[in-house]
Amino acid sequence: MRKIGAILCLIVLVGCTATYRNHGYVPSEDELAALELGKDTRDSVIEAVGAPGFGGVLNSDVFFYVQSRVRNEMFYAPTVIEREVVALSFDSAGVLRNVERFGLEDGQVVPLARRVTDNSVQNNGLLRQLLRNLGNFNPAGALAQN
Repeated sequence: MRKIGAILCLIVLVGCTATYRNHGYVPSEDELAALELGKDTRDSVIEAVGAPGFGGVLNSDVFFYVQSRVRNEMFYAPTVIEREVVALSFDSAGVLRNVERFGLEDGQVVPLARRVTDNSVQNNGLLRQLLRNLGNFNPAGALAQN
């Protein structure tokens, strides 16, 4: 009976240990040191360090490489314990101009907004919409040719 109890305790303890998940890719310091500002282009950067995980949202002049490490513990929400972002900036001609590195401490929490757009159609069925627009229909306008 003691052996069964010890095995059950061991199973419970093993089930409570944290698991870690790695996600993404960031070029090493040696790979980044091999890049030359003012000389390398987008294509040569992709060839040297690989394709970026993300591009710029508003413009395509920035490559982002993101790597993170997440800890999962039992029923708790996952926690990001490490994050590294490398941003490679290019000018309008596609030449590398800047290399920046950011860590988890540089990040900012962005609150999500839960906005709902109101529409005027919510209580009107299809038949009611058709009948309401019946008086607004002009057959002469539909038959007119441009």
